[in-house]
Amino acid sequence: MDLFTDLLTGLFFFLGSLSIIIGACGLIKLPDVFSRIHAAGMIDTGGTAFFVLGMIMQSGWSLITVKLLLIGIFIFFTSPVTSHVTANLAREKGMVPVGKKIGKLL
Repeated sequence: MDLFTDLLTGLFFFLGSLSIIIGACGLIKLPDVFSRIHAAGMIDTGGTAFFVLGMIMQSGWSLITVKLLLIGIFIFFTSPVTSHVTANLAREKGMVPVGKKIGKLL
């Protein structure tokens, strides 16, 4: 059973790392702040969720598992809020998405 737990944990860590690497490439390649918000949100929710699941698999059922679940829930709810606040601030500062004209946004 320990081998299965270790393999599953390794799979979750690999998927989390892959999600973070893909999101980081998106942060570098995407043209504007509105597109980059999406990549940053994927890094937060996808990558962190897989890492938390991997740590839960290693910790077993204990108080640590409850704390890890609370951390996962906190990140799951705060990531969209920070993306929304960033998008609103960019809109207030007059930033326009690539390919859009100013007249269409107002």
